[in-house]
Amino acid sequence: MFEWVSLRAGARPVPQPVATPVVWATAFGGALVLVALHNLLVGSDRPGFALAALSLLAALLGLCARFTAAPGTAVLCWLTLNGFAVPPAGTLTWAGHRDAFWLTCLCAAALVGTVLARIGQARAAYRRIAAEVTPPTDPHEGPLGS
Repeated sequence: MFEWVSLRAGARPVPQPVATPVVWATAFGGALVLVALHNLLVGSDRPGFALAALSLLAALLGLCARFTAAPGTAVLCWLTLNGFAVPPAGTLTWAGHRDAFWLTCLCAAALVGTVLARIGQARAAYRRIAAEVTPPTDPHEGPLGS
């Protein structure tokens, strides 16, 4: 007799990533907050600190996101950085090499976060699966098998 079992019935060895729209909404809101704090504390004449903070945000969001969310996360962070952390505030501009570098940094940070999360989750899943597969030892045997 066959028994039909759903593949999702048991515990998943790797957790499900957060939905992409949730990651993007968090990226947009977090970027606005970080840029507002940057403008309040540092000012808009030094966007390097804002880039570092937004790269860290993108990497942290990458820890719980899918790979497909990385480009959108980078673009949302860049839009906020370009629109509000660089004078004139509220105006989007394209400064060639600078903006290409910023987009590259933000996308790389999001991808690095996602890769690190996947490596960590794969290692944890391997440990869980390997622990289940190990045969139990006989309690009557000695330490050397005698």
